[in-house]
Amino acid sequence: MAKIVDGTLFMHMLGEGVRTLDANRQLVNDLNVFPIPDGDTGDNMLSTISSGFNAVADTDGETLEEVAAKAAEGMLLGARGNSGVILSRIFSGIASGFSGNATAGTKELGKAFECGVKEAYNAVSEPVEGTMLTVIRESVERANAEAVDDDTPEEYFDIILDEVKKSLKRTPELLSVLKEAGVVDSGGAGLMYIVEGMVKALRGEYLANEMPGQHAFSDDGDNSRKNLPDLSLFTEDSELLFGYCTEFLLRLQRSKVDIENFDIRPFSDFLNDVGESVVCFKEGSIIKVHVHTPKPGDILNFAQRFGEFLTLKIENMTLQHNENTPGAEKVSGSSEADIAGQENEEFALRMRPHKKFATVAVAAGEGMKETFLTLGVDAVIDGGQSMNPSAADFLKAFKSIDAEYILVFPNNGNIILTAEQAGALYTGAQICVIKTKTIGAGYSALSMLDVSSGDPDEIVAMAEQIGAEAVTAHVAPASRDAVIDGVCVKKDDFIGFTEEQVYVDDPDREEAAFKLCKALDAGDMDVILIIGGANADAEKAEELRSRLESEFKRTEFIYIDGGQPVYDYILIFE
Repeated sequence: MAKIVDGTLFMHMLGEGVRTLDANRQLVNDLNVFPIPDGDTGDNMLSTISSGFNAVADTDGETLEEVAAKAAEGMLLGARGNSGVILSRIFSGIASGFSGNATAGTKELGKAFECGVKEAYNAVSEPVEGTMLTVIRESVERANAEAVDDDTPEEYFDIILDEVKKSLKRTPELLSVLKEAGVVDSGGAGLMYIVEGMVKALRGEYLANEMPGQHAFSDDGDNSRKNLPDLSLFTEDSELLFGYCTEFLLRLQRSKVDIENFDIRPFSDFLNDVGESVVCFKEGSIIKVHVHTPKPGDILNFAQRFGEFLTLKIENMTLQHNENTPGAEKVSGSSEADIAGQENEEFALRMRPHKKFATVAVAAGEGMKETFLTLGVDAVIDGGQSMNPSAADFLKAFKSIDAEYILVFPNNGNIILTAEQAGALYTGAQICVIKTKTIGAGYSALSMLDVSSGDPDEIVAMAEQIGAEAVTAHVAPASRDAVIDGVCVKKDDFIGFTEEQVYVDDPDREEAAFKLCKALDAGDMDVILIIGGANADAEKAEELRSRLESEFKRTEFIYIDGGQPVYDYILIFE
């Protein structure tokens, strides 16, 4: 029985927490208030803690302070959904509580977990009791009150685990929605499985040489940090295989060309004749060029016939890609297509237009994502209910945009905290999260977005007001029998509901959608968008649209093939 927790043991505690939660992930997902298969708390918490574990899985001799800090950073970046963000903040607080500690006994554990509780509560603007916040708070309060300094870490965690289970059972008494649905809080349940795993590790029941799962997030890192080229990779006897990566900005000169009527096509054709991987476009009087060529001088002489260079960069591609390849053999084995693709992507990022205001939105389904792009969104993050994006996903989207302010539309109440956490981590722009809780709120806010005032606070307030006025309803199959809001729900029937209430149940998908529109007074609306999901039948969807138009003659119904998962229909009332 361990008397202290060091860095290696803490790593194993995280690993067993991952493994135990992984084994019970679906049980946590199924603890859903609404009886539809969109529960994702288990997935979100698993992804979050896995990101923390993967950051320290190779720990060898590091102190508890170091391991806890690395794990916390991994969780902050990998956090998904509200439960994942809260979990990441618990461990961030724990890490700060371990500051200065190479190891920890019961006294230090109590201090650290108390810090974890405080940070978790501070992360939520309006903490709700009856959630995982209550579960972690009550368990730590009891353990810190009952444990004595001579107790082992295992004995301390035994108290925490016992109170976690008891507190979890009490959550329906604190939240009426849980009591009505007949479930306990899903976040608290996820926390219970994590603590169970940590207790196993404290008892020595861990698999030292086996990874608990592949749930790490992927972060491309900062491409701006370049190593100095290894000049030995191109010697006196080398042959130029890849050519030169040539990039420049050319300012067209009125003394040489008619700028207003300048045709970029012949210029681009020349580049394609003498080079490869060409990116060439004109913005105002500036031509931006990226090309791979064995003879950059020919291109420069050609370009200078039309203007003068503002910037110019030429790099031997064998040296240029050294930072991605540790040896000359790897560089020689790289395909030119791979190099070209990477170069074009990097060039596109450097050449992206600067904006004062840019937008990022979250959406699931190809049709739904395309719809947001047509609204002018600069970057769409793939995600939604049951597939919440991580903070790292948001950071990647932010990095793809050059703007002073980035307006973020999460479009799901379970994604707002993640967006805010990513915004706090990002330093390249001011991140403004518009708290859109549904796809409908995001669609309405974006379709009427006005940034002409130039005041970010005013823009956010107006967007949130517009989003709050939209009504979003859903149709999805029921995953269990239940009675909710006075509606008798039968498993495998289709239920129609908004974020707050279940309105209808029907064995037929389209009939459920029709009844839902009647319940929500569709005839009072000017426009209703019908967004078909991945399981919707296009022919039946068109029949539904026609039937609704016949029933509600003053309302225009527009159908969009969204392709989203979970929800067979999303209805946006505007």
